[in-house]
Amino acid sequence: MPGVIGETSTTKKRKRSQDPAPATDITRSGKTRKTEKSASRSASLGEEILLLESQILESRRHYNKITTLLAYCQDYAAQGKKSLTAAVALCRVFCRLMAMGNMSKPRQASENETMIVQWLRSQFESYKETLLDLLAAADPGMQSTALTLLMRLLKEESESLHLAPENSWRDGTFASLVSKIAGSDVTGVIREEFVEKYLKPYDDIRYYGFICLSDMYGDTPSEAVTDNLIFILGAFDPEIASKSSLDKFYVSENRQAKNKPSTLTMHRKQAQELWLKILKTDLTKSQRKSILNMMAPQITPWFNRLEFLMDFLTDSFDAGGSMSLAALTGLFHLMQEKNLDYPQFYHKLYSLLSPEILHSKHRSRFFRLLDTFLASTHLPAALVASFIKRLARLALNAPPSGIVVVIPWIYNLLKNHPICTFMIHRKAEYSAALTAEGMDDPFDMHEADPMETNALESSLWEIYTLQSHYHPNVATIAKIISAQFTKQAYNLEDFLDHTYLQMLGTELSKEVKKPPVIEYDIPKRIFFRNHDAPEKDSLLVRLWDFS
Repeated sequence: MPGVIGETSTTKKRKRSQDPAPATDITRSGKTRKTEKSASRSASLGEEILLLESQILESRRHYNKITTLLAYCQDYAAQGKKSLTAAVALCRVFCRLMAMGNMSKPRQASENETMIVQWLRSQFESYKETLLDLLAAADPGMQSTALTLLMRLLKEESESLHLAPENSWRDGTFASLVSKIAGSDVTGVIREEFVEKYLKPYDDIRYYGFICLSDMYGDTPSEAVTDNLIFILGAFDPEIASKSSLDKFYVSENRQAKNKPSTLTMHRKQAQELWLKILKTDLTKSQRKSILNMMAPQITPWFNRLEFLMDFLTDSFDAGGSMSLAALTGLFHLMQEKNLDYPQFYHKLYSLLSPEILHSKHRSRFFRLLDTFLASTHLPAALVASFIKRLARLALNAPPSGIVVVIPWIYNLLKNHPICTFMIHRKAEYSAALTAEGMDDPFDMHEADPMETNALESSLWEIYTLQSHYHPNVATIAKIISAQFTKQAYNLEDFLDHTYLQMLGTELSKEVKKPPVIEYDIPKRIFFRNHDAPEKDSLLVRLWDFS
């Protein structure tokens, strides 16, 4: 009996120890089944689309299943990944059908065959419209895939259907794509991808891109469309406009039309027409600034006739402020690099020397440009003297941070144009009468023509006056005009970015080696008169009555 009891208990214990194991296996198998179901579901979706694709390509009897795949594409909001898979499958289907000639109408086709070709083309157009809608989808991956598929269809269309450029590029898939890219529906990311992957590398896409953009850009475009076109055109490197040869085409050269874009002159002509359309529209201030900033490096290389830019630059100059500086920069580039004749350049530059320029936030940029514009030693002395004299006169009422820029700039000009140094060493014929009565300055401050101001007959008495300026830094730097010109030139960058606060902080932080001696009487009254005291009333009380 004891032996039997022990055996029974041992058997029970073994059963208890093995009880949890089946429960764990059941749990694991449940999770495994769920994973297998989701995997099989995604696999079944892919297999279903692949099956539909193979059936369509296998026989004409299954052409109607194109509508099933197209329905998946059009319902991308609900289908998600399935819609994307169907879009890729449809691209393979249509490319294969075009390559086999099934979408081209035979010469002696029956009525039934003609109807099939027409139906396939209508489905093809619906598919392309769906891809164009996908460019504005919320998912960036779907946008990028739609762009790639559209460009793949364009390539197959041009090579297999043997379409003329007007049908495949200007009025077909490419024109619709370019119009969508330039519109306000798509994001900047997909627009940048289109420029980087297709417009920049391929010569034929760039050429027909200019044409399509010019065709879709109307007389009264929206501000967003103009911004997008400026972004697209501004993304091109200047080297593209001066390539020695055009040899990289997206569509195979043996499939290109006879009038393929084979010369750089054709490219420049289309880009020039597009830019002129943009420049003639009613641009906003920010758009005009963007164009002016890219004028010299990125726009002028595309122009065969640079005189077409003159009206835009002169109109921009009349806007004033920083716009005038940017316009003059473009004009100077055309004069210096492209040998463009513009006699009024220095007249316009001289007109910018107003009292506000030394107080402006654009002061540093202005002096950098002014130093560039007047760097040539072949400029007339009368012209240079007018700039020197006018800025010296403006410095009398300028802030200290502006004066410390003007004086080194004048010093550099005098070194480059020694004939102008007569302005600092001129002696009056009647010095006694000059000391007693003074004399009129021959310089005409109100003359607009810098060649007629009589600045060379005047003197730089303004700089001598600034040697007594209240600010010690200004007074010190003004004395360089009275000293010998032993320094070759001053680096303007050392003076351009000074502010009044920085100059004041520098003075306050200096260590005083010898404290100044101050002697004063402490007044007994400040705001009232001293009726009983022998002391004089303060100046404040004598000027104002506070009683």
